Amino acid sequence: MEQTKYTVVLGITGGIAAYKTPELIRNLRRRNIAVEAVLTEAAKEFVTPVTIREVSGSPVHSGLFDPIVQWDVHHIALARKADVVAVVPATANCIGKLAGGLADDLLSSVLLATSATILMAPAMNSGMYANPAVQHNIQLLRSRGVHFIGPESGALLCGAEGPGRMSDIREIEEEILFLLSPKDLRDRRILITAGPTQEYWDPVRFLTNPSSGKMGYAIARIARRRGAEVTLVSGPTDLPAIRGVETVRVKTAQEMYQAVLDRYEAMDILIMAAAPTDYRPRQIMQEKYKRNGQPLTIEFVENPDIAATVGKNKGKRFLTVFAAETNNLKENARAKLAVKNADLVVANNLTLAGAGFRGDTNLVSLLTREEEVDLPLLGKEEVAVKILDAILTLINSGTMVGV
Repeated sequence: MEQTKYTVVLGITGGIAAYKTPELIRNLRRRNIAVEAVLTEAAKEFVTPVTIREVSGSPVHSGLFDPIVQWDVHHIALARKADVVAVVPATANCIGKLAGGLADDLLSSVLLATSATILMAPAMNSGMYANPAVQHNIQLLRSRGVHFIGPESGALLCGAEGPGRMSDIREIEEEILFLLSPKDLRDRRILITAGPTQEYWDPVRFLTNPSSGKMGYAIARIARRRGAEVTLVSGPTDLPAIRGVETVRVKTAQEMYQAVLDRYEAMDILIMAAAPTDYRPRQIMQEKYKRNGQPLTIEFVENPDIAATVGKNKGKRFLTVFAAETNNLKENARAKLAVKNADLVVANNLTLAGAGFRGDTNLVSLLTREEEVDLPLLGKEEVAVKILDAILTLINSGTMVGV
């Protein structure tokens, strides 16, 4: 197995939301991130050390004076090996101890000793969260560089309604990945399009395609993790918004065209990953069409070409386009590269297994006017990494060598 690149020290405190932490640990380990869990005594009332040990694959740390296999001051060793220390859930007590500089157990000692980035995911009763003392402690820790995610508002287990519910585990995972990732795209402004468009021909029926938006959303997630300021113009999808990404929702190709034109001048990098419908009905019926036994004829007109329009006016901006083809992949992709005045084209053959719409993998080639790189079958986040790597190397050196 590939050696782990990062280590997260995960502090688990005594809140009911602690039962969700095994899912977070599993998700991080699937990404080859090592997890060292530190449980407070109160946390053991909600999740057992055995459970955490089994899902983390590592010994569970709890007592400040637990026996250790080889000599190393326990809290110092954990503090040093951490790339991120995440406290999930973070109770008012834990937040208050860190704000006050108290170190009366292993977790609070690690938090004071570490130089790693600290992330806290508060979870508590809404009245506790609103208490001025808790809010003061949170603001104080923010001013010292501690990161917070959540809490969310909603119905709490205690029966209260309001802020205090711990953020979704996937949101916490994404924030940890953001904090771990190198920021080689810092200060870059990137606009990404994603998903299909819908062109209605009566009030309930429309022309579209099977695009799920997963590829564009994956690029947006990776770009945000790497420090970019990301704007995502999204057609209709079932995908949730991405934390830290400005998402502009549109339905039609004309709406997507206008959303891109309104924003592209402020951008450094443009990535056209959407699959906008090329045609729309000339007229939309005002009422639902009823079948009558006769053939139906609908006249279609071309939608504006978003990528070509941007390409004509891109200036020094870097433009990436996608070419989803069913035949003559490289030839059609290179033609698109020229017609759109793009700098990079991502080409994939929709007829190949694992490539194209809806799936979680993709099989693509990256082409410039001088080079082409064929990537193996990869998960869409891995493809996103390769695309952004290629864009950076092309901007910095003019070649994709090493991608």
